[in-house]
Amino acid sequence: MSQSFDIAVVGATGTVGETIVQILEERNFPTADLHLLASSESAGHSVPFRGKNVRVREVDAFDFSKVQLVFFAAGPAVTLSFAAKASAAGCIVIDLSGALPSAQAPQVVPEANSQVLEGLKKPLQVSSPSPSATALAVVLAPLRGLLDMQYVNVTACLAVSAQGREAVSELARQTTALLNLHPLETHFFDRQMAFNLLAQVGKPDAQGHVPLEKRLVTELREVLGMPALKISATCIQAPVFFGDSFSVSVQLAGPVDLDAVNAALEAGDGIELVEDGDYPTAVGDAVGQDVVYVGRVRHGVDDTSQLNLWLTSDNVRKGAALNAVQLAELLIKDQL
Repeated sequence: MSQSFDIAVVGATGTVGETIVQILEERNFPTADLHLLASSESAGHSVPFRGKNVRVREVDAFDFSKVQLVFFAAGPAVTLSFAAKASAAGCIVIDLSGALPSAQAPQVVPEANSQVLEGLKKPLQVSSPSPSATALAVVLAPLRGLLDMQYVNVTACLAVSAQGREAVSELARQTTALLNLHPLETHFFDRQMAFNLLAQVGKPDAQGHVPLEKRLVTELREVLGMPALKISATCIQAPVFFGDSFSVSVQLAGPVDLDAVNAALEAGDGIELVEDGDYPTAVGDAVGQDVVYVGRVRHGVDDTSQLNLWLTSDNVRKGAALNAVQLAELLIKDQL
């Protein structure tokens, strides 16, 4: 590809923003000028790109007419503050925060529903789903034509990096303190995170559901193109820095052909199927990788119409940054 594009990354000093920059370099994305943007507190830092240190500037003062494509890798408030400004300047907007309504910025996972991009009109706005929804969509998408899925039950064991760099630092501090027999101090989390599991990630609503669970359900239905699919999601906080893991149970209309399921997963894009008798882990397999690992493919204990899976994925890399860059690659082919 001979043409190059001017790009901005908003939230460039966060874990996802830094990883987007890294993947742009790794995949040799046709970048001309790269503008790294963040809050005033992070402005002045630098991020390496193609052998140079690119200085981070304040997003508040940035002129979006200087770029053609913007990644929003900060929180929902930042997207809501600046996405309209970027679109008005003619930029393609790829949002990772979940802030934009689907009618305005559809949720897209290239392995599952890339056809959605073909019908978009300018100014282009696209959402990259939550890392959990992305990982699940990658695995369930190749099974849509094979299985009559009635109900999906997901327990998502989320790494602390799902909540940002401060959560990662908190887990590190707590772990160090406990290993050195020092008193435990909690700051980001409201109780001990190290060597522990927390039953929820975020504050629940009146019905007991946390925002990440509701977002997962909504986005997964949209990406799979199955708005009536019943989905139950429980997100728990695991004492892991990077890499989400999922226990998935799918109830089907009839008996499952496990050989056909394994064949579909083996052929699916973005999937690494672990051989029978083994299983993948976040730390041992998924972290730093560009695929979702799947193992423990089996029937229910006494129900051949139930399919159980274990999967794990790098939430920052595969679930967030890579998905966003893949969307950009598809968009610049046909739209810019």
